[in-house]
Amino acid sequence: MSTLEIKLPRMGESISEATIINWLVNEGDEVTQDQVILEVATDKVDSEVPAPASGKITKLMVQANEVVQVGQVMATMEASENQSASVTKPAEEKASSKVDSKKEKVTLPKVKTSAAQKSTSKSYTLNENQNTFFSPLVVSIAKEHHISFEELARIPATGNEGRLRKSDIFKYIEEGRPAQFAQSIPEPSGFQVPDLKLDKGKGRIVEMDRMRQMIADHMVYSKHTSPHVTAYVEADLTEMVNWRNANKNAFQEKYGQRLTFTPLFVEAVAKAVKDFPMINVSVDGKNIIVKDQINIGMATALPSGNLIVPVVKNADQKDLPTIAAEVNSLAEKARNNKLKHDETSGSSFTISNVGTFGSIMGTPIINQPEVAILATGIIKKRAEVMEYEDGDKIEIRQMMYLSLSFDHRVVDGFLGGSFLRRVADYFEDFDMNRTY
Repeated sequence: MSTLEIKLPRMGESISEATIINWLVNEGDEVTQDQVILEVATDKVDSEVPAPASGKITKLMVQANEVVQVGQVMATMEASENQSASVTKPAEEKASSKVDSKKEKVTLPKVKTSAAQKSTSKSYTLNENQNTFFSPLVVSIAKEHHISFEELARIPATGNEGRLRKSDIFKYIEEGRPAQFAQSIPEPSGFQVPDLKLDKGKGRIVEMDRMRQMIADHMVYSKHTSPHVTAYVEADLTEMVNWRNANKNAFQEKYGQRLTFTPLFVEAVAKAVKDFPMINVSVDGKNIIVKDQINIGMATALPSGNLIVPVVKNADQKDLPTIAAEVNSLAEKARNNKLKHDETSGSSFTISNVGTFGSIMGTPIINQPEVAILATGIIKKRAEVMEYEDGDKIEIRQMMYLSLSFDHRVVDGFLGGSFLRRVADYFEDFDMNRTY
């Protein structure tokens, strides 16, 4: 028999760590190749980790609720003799793994904290024995917020063995970065978050589930990162509504897919994004990354009430039946908690249909690292004054408000307003004679 290391596999382009949910095996258990032995969770979805070979689990090296890095050893096992050759990695792959593992963490010199620094705030205590191994995700967040390595070392860490987690940084930023200006002087300097002792009331305490905590972190991070501006327009969807009502049954018979409004929205938004490529960007320090793919995320409610954003990749290159099939498939997987990491990553622009909940309009928070998000309100019949050559007439029209929240660092009012108006124009100028 040979000893194998079971490592956390790569689970998506932007995934660098995961939380252990539950081991499905114990030390000494016999397992078969591809048998699910572990459940893990990232900031997007939950996943299962299979056994790399048949054999016996010899040691579990991490426990439930611990955070592990991609490539970190989680357990060891003794592989069966007939499995040994097939699971041995080529030398090139081993070398690659070694290189990757070195990139997983950054080692920093320990920072000495003086007594004066410890008294920076009455409600904030600086830690002296920080673990100075920082993950690439932590370093990336620190870079975006211009947090130095010395300041990172002063942030209280709640991760395993004193490791700094992204939630620790978000909490620290939310508190006003109280250690930002800590120096070896008697009096503290810089803004300090006051301890207001707010009365939060009494009642039944409901602990946030893991996903709700991650959503909260993501929303706070987005508001701290991007100066949000929201613009609004009103669109007349009468032609689109009438076309859908006239064709939805035939569409389902022909393609076996329900024709909701979401595929029509995705199609129109992808066309508008193509017209205004500077909406399809992300910010990296002082650089703007113009994406070469138009991947439309669609905010979707889970059975728990939490939201997740599955993604229609290359939406500008797909016809309506294909988009409808993907939208229906992603929505069904979301309802059944079956989404994979690749299906919830890589979005470059997001649509949030707040009209689903009966809302007239919304002011959505940008889905980082994107720079804009569109909210579509409820489609509502209303009497409107229509202008014709022979005079004005009052007609019943299908109206909807659209709102666009954008990152004012890189999207100014002209670009944001022009893009939003273009989306509305595509909604309004719907071809009633189109085929599918």
